[in-house]
Formats: sequence, structure tokens, C-alpha cells
Amino acid sequence: MTLKVALIQMNISFGNPEANYEKVRTKCKEASEKNVDVIVLPELWTTGYDLTRLDEIADVNGEKSYSFIAELAKDYNVSIVGGSIPKETDKGITNTLFVVNRKGEFVSEYSKAHLFRLMDEEKYLTEGNDEGSFILENIKSAGVICYDIRFPEWIRTHMLDQTKVLYVVAEWPKPRIDHWRALLISRAIENQCFVVACNRVGTDPKNEFGGHSLIVGPWGEVIVEAEDKETILYGEFNPEEVDKVRETIPIFTDRRPDLYKL
Repeated sequence: MTLKVALIQMNISFGNPEANYEKVRTKCKEASEKNVDVIVLPELWTTGYDLTRLDEIADVNGEKSYSFIAELAKDYNVSIVGGSIPKETDKGITNTLFVVNRKGEFVSEYSKAHLFRLMDEEKYLTEGNDEGSFILENIKSAGVICYDIRFPEWIRTHMLDQTKVLYVVAEWPKPRIDHWRALLISRAIENQCFVVACNRVGTDPKNEFGGHSLIVGPWGEVIVEAEDKETILYGEFNPEEVDKVRETIPIFTDRRPDLYKL
């Protein structure tokens, strides 16, 4: 089967959820007209990195954001990997990814496990403690958030159950965009999987973001890649190709976890 995806590489209105909801609605409508199977949003698409105001603008229990993407999924008959949003909980605010299917039904929720100290995340956000594995469009998949990709052992944890597609949502700064590309390609090669990575563009008061959303195949080949402008990046691939690659070089069979010290 061929999976058609659309990555919403957008500029995010700093600390303005309502403006971002409207932009995402417009972008999702446009993407759905291409008959895609999955739409992917970037990290913290409702607020951007307006961390100091999260106590005012975070989504209580994620209810509004979840209902919003569920409605879009039903309206446009598309599965959505809903980037991430600041979710206010009794234990703190998490950076949380929601996944919904074409019927708007809940598929998965994942809160960012690794908080990025260079952008003060640890001061305002609470770490997640659960894996991001799920099945979407009948394909074993996983979702992680931005800084998570610098931890290969965390990505490998998601790949040990024949996972074929890794979704990455991010607000990756432009000065380190070469790291973004290199890390994603490496994660695809070492896990023999497809990587579907959606980054934002634009600026906020402290940062400039680099775009370059991309889809990488299990041999490390870049299938499609955006530049550093606002756009919708479209791509398609056959997830079953993962099986052929893993048969050719059986790294999962040849692992020696008894030797690995984590």
C-alpha cells in the first residue's frame, strides 16, 4: 500500500492560539484536497514557544486542541498526527502530541520525554514518561517530539516491535538545521524505517526556525524535503518496503542487547 502524507510546515503565531487554529484549519482543508491519508502538524502549533505565558494559554487537559483536530479529521476524512500542544494537567504542563484517525477517534497521546534546556523547557514543562507507539492507517508507527531525536536509544525503543514509520514533530532552530537533517537520516538508517518529520518556520522573540520538513526512507534516502518557507510538503511511500530492507540487512536479528549498557 502507498501512504500519502502532508506535512504542514507553518509559521506559528506567538502566543495566539486562536490565530493558529484558523491557520491550521485552512492548511488542513488545502491538504485534504490532495486526497492524503495523514496530515502532520508541527510542535507547539497552538502557542509557539511562549513558555512564560503557558499558565494562561495552555490547553486544559488538551480538550480544545484534541476536539479541534478530531473535528478536522472527520470533516476531511484524514488521519492527523497533531503536532503537539501545551497540555495543562494537575501535575503540570506537558508538551503533548495527539493522534486521531479518519473518524476523529483517539489513537494515541505522547508527551515529550526529553526537555530542551537551551530553550528553558524544563522551567515551564513537565516530562512525559510513556512511549509514543501506535497503529495508524493499519501501520505500526511511533511519534516523538523534536529534541527526542538526539536520543537514539529512545527511538530504538519504539522500533523493536516491527514499527515501520516514525513521525517527528518539531520547532527546530535554524542555526542547527544541519543537525536536524543528519539526525533524521541517521535514525532512518539505523532503524530501517521511514521518518516523516514536520518542522516549523518563522521567528519568535528569541529564535528563528529552519523548516526543512522531510520524509526519509529506510535506506536513508531523502524522498521529499521542503526549504525554509511556509509550505505544505507532500510525499508518498510504501511502508512495506521496510520489511525488504530489514531482510537484506537483518540488524534487529543481529542485535546483542546483552552487551549494551544504557
